[in-house]
Amino acid sequence: MRRKKLRFGLIQKLLLAIFLGVVYGQLKFLPLIFFEIPVTISTFFSALLNFIIPLMVVAFIVMGIADLTEGAGKLLGITTGIAYVSTIIGGVSALFIVRQIFPLFINEKAANIGEMESLVKPIFEIPIEPLLDVTSGIVFAFMFGLGISYLRQHSKRHGDAIYNVFSDFSDIISYLLGHLVVPGIPIFVFGNFVNMSYSGSAFNILSVFWKVYLVILILHWVFVFIWFCIAGAYTGKSPIKLIKNQIPGYLTAAATQSSAATIPVNLSIAEKNGVSEKIRNFVIPFCATAHIIGSVMTIVSIIYAVLLLNGMPTGLDKFIPFIFTLGIAMVAAPGAPGGGIMSTLPYIGMVGLDPSGTIASLLISLYMTQDSFGTAANVSSDNAIALVIDKIYRTKLAKSDTE
Repeated sequence: MRRKKLRFGLIQKLLLAIFLGVVYGQLKFLPLIFFEIPVTISTFFSALLNFIIPLMVVAFIVMGIADLTEGAGKLLGITTGIAYVSTIIGGVSALFIVRQIFPLFINEKAANIGEMESLVKPIFEIPIEPLLDVTSGIVFAFMFGLGISYLRQHSKRHGDAIYNVFSDFSDIISYLLGHLVVPGIPIFVFGNFVNMSYSGSAFNILSVFWKVYLVILILHWVFVFIWFCIAGAYTGKSPIKLIKNQIPGYLTAAATQSSAATIPVNLSIAEKNGVSEKIRNFVIPFCATAHIIGSVMTIVSIIYAVLLLNGMPTGLDKFIPFIFTLGIAMVAAPGAPGGGIMSTLPYIGMVGLDPSGTIASLLISLYMTQDSFGTAANVSSDNAIALVIDKIYRTKLAKSDTE
């Protein structure tokens, strides 16, 4: 009788990477080179991620918009508006809530961040500059996506060639994510925790952040519940039934840590919820990259906690503009595990953090160990948005038929 092989999902691999990294970092009798090697690999992977993220933005958003035909501009505008407002409300709400809760158990002495100064340096660094920044990628993707959609709608001879180019490009990025980025993430996290364990800060940080993670998880569940209550009230459907239907999508996102990988499951759930084929085929893939309420709530909460640990200012005058920026900068980020924090790094200077310092490495590791639940919150509320958009679309069709 053949024995079944023990398979580890991404979450289990990340937890194992943290455990092994903490243990390995305590083997201080080893020569320094044994710690510099995993740190060097982790640093290189971080640069590689930073290079891929803008390409992922272009690949996913262009195809999401280009696949629309009739009414692309109007549907895009309505869906984008709802997704952005939802993301901002989630981020701002999370900010006001953690401002009340986190100071109860976080202060400068809660975790000795000062020990981070003794982190191991990489043996060498390879500068990999992105071809374009995330914001430029978003603008490019929107312009080309709408342009391709227009050509395919108004001409049977034009638009197919460039559509096929971006379709192949999207397939290439998906392949790289599945065969390079996702398998490399546990190695990246291992290197970061080796470094933090060696410096002596890992245990202190983890003793604080399990409480931070618990608060974030509860916030996710509350906002997903609110979204389905809104969608249920607007469409006349039972929120409890809608939430029950969403459970497979939530679990898939939590297991894969990728909104892109959850799209097929979410499409079947949208069909079960009664969303029309045209709307679900647009809203679900588009919101998988554009609606990032869970990810933004996670980012805001983790950064706020890190600022408290460092005794740095946490004023609303810095955080509110930061949240509004994240609503745009993080578009398409949830398509790849850890993409949210990588898209955020160029903007953390707005709240007083160094995008290239040791704190940035800490943020990456802390975010990625909890990224799966933020992604699950994103995709779950996407189906609530699909219900709302479908009702708006059906109402407009009915109105145009009577005129």
